[in-house]
Amino acid sequence: MVHEIESPAENAGSGDAQDRIVIAVVRTGGIAGLRRRWRAEPAPEQAPTWLELVERCPWDERLDPDARGADRYVWSIHVRVRDEQLEQVVPDTRLEGAWRELVDAVRDADARSDADADSGA
Repeated sequence: MVHEIESPAENAGSGDAQDRIVIAVVRTGGIAGLRRRWRAEPAPEQAPTWLELVERCPWDERLDPDARGADRYVWSIHVRVRDEQLEQVVPDTRLEGAWRELVDAVRDADARSDADADSGA
């Protein structure tokens, strides 16, 4: 597993960096073997909701890769909460429950931030 350190965005104030949550999801695999990346860095007032999503995931669970079928996706999930780094690699067949909710939330947040950037907000 590639260990990526997720840091707050450059525009995050130094005073609130300790309160920041940074979540990155990287999906690899599939037929073309393409790599997709999504990132969420919620505002401090959204932190409780995101912390709940993160804490519901079984970070210590050992998730063995699924050997059934070729070209399956693998999801690498990296979270930085305060000074703590959490990482997990989730096979596509195990992306369910809390893992699916976290990944979907990050993908949605990333899409919203792209739309905001495109609109000049």
